[in-house]
Amino acid sequence: FFQCTYNPFLYFELTNVSSYGPACGVEKNWPALLILVVIALTVMGNILVILAVSLEKKLQNATNYFLMSLAVADMLLGILVMPVSMVTILYGYSWPLPAVLCPIWIYLDVLFSTASIMHLCAISLDRYIAIRSPLHHSRFNSHTKARVKIMAVWTISIGISMPIPVLGLRDHSKVFKDGSCFLTDDSFVLVGSFVAFFVPLTIMVVTYFLTIHALQTEATMCLDQLVPRPKWSTTFTPSFLPQASTISSEKLFRRSISRETRSNSVSGSLFGRRSMQTISNEQKASKVLGIVFFLFVIMWCPFFITNVLVVVCDSEICEPNLMAGLLNVFVWVGYLSSAVNPLVYTLFNKTYRAAFLRYTSGSCATASPRSATARTSPRGKVKRTKTKVGSKAPWTMAVQ
Repeated sequence: FFQCTYNPFLYFELTNVSSYGPACGVEKNWPALLILVVIALTVMGNILVILAVSLEKKLQNATNYFLMSLAVADMLLGILVMPVSMVTILYGYSWPLPAVLCPIWIYLDVLFSTASIMHLCAISLDRYIAIRSPLHHSRFNSHTKARVKIMAVWTISIGISMPIPVLGLRDHSKVFKDGSCFLTDDSFVLVGSFVAFFVPLTIMVVTYFLTIHALQTEATMCLDQLVPRPKWSTTFTPSFLPQASTISSEKLFRRSISRETRSNSVSGSLFGRRSMQTISNEQKASKVLGIVFFLFVIMWCPFFITNVLVVVCDSEICEPNLMAGLLNVFVWVGYLSSAVNPLVYTLFNKTYRAAFLRYTSGSCATASPRSATARTSPRGKVKRTKTKVGSKAPWTMAVQ
């Protein structure tokens, strides 16, 4: 993290060990120190996410299992990939380690980056399917299905990244150029960028907007069943009707909804559909996931677009030195997304925020399940309180 400026008049002092420190013009490498902070935030933040999903019962649903697996990928990126990348920066982007480690490092880099986009794509697909076909995502088997899907995501990511060590260990020219360690095979760079990023990105964005549309439609049908509209309402007083596409509609009709839900014998389900509370939770979760998706796209798109331009753009138009410099900057912008996700969960989710505060303060004890349905009497005895029927949905895919 420190660089010494050479001065020929101080050669004698530099050879003397006792005077090396004062004689050497020490300059702090601030970019390396900043990178070290990013690495620490990435590792510690994602460890907190893993602990929260593992210990908090409220967070143990299919969507949060995907987020925990995503946190594992981001944590491993911060442990195995980022430090080596920082070392190459300190050595002027030349590879200082044994040559056999270069293809392995590139493989891990591509693997964890591919796993991140694949996890977000799988979350978007899974939530859309769960909303369109809720009967196939029951509470009792969603955990097992989520684990199988997570294994499938990692298998696909490993399969996409596996050609790198196979090609690199056979032919070092595929991963080395002018002493630097990076992929030099243009065909693999081009195909890999589309398969590992642009195609999953398209699927993720399309299914996310389809999920938002499905939630709006279901909220409209749910409110129509709870509070039937008069026949003349659509003609004379459209401005007084609740808009189901926003969460505020639940607040406007909370009393009427609660009266209707008490009269229903089916807990948490209305006319075969989910309750308004569940739909509201799904909408809140969609906002949090939408922020995660948006930040991931914004931070990784510059790198992959530049990566493709390096291959398809003529060297006279796209100066190689400029493109290489942009790639070196944009790759760290992409790495930064691995540190941002835990901050998003902290800002927009109360359960994550409370769990992180407990873990950072040294208390990892989770809340007892009985604490939500029990209270203490003045004599010290515990009295149980009954939960209202229909107050909570039987299952939810939302990030609670």
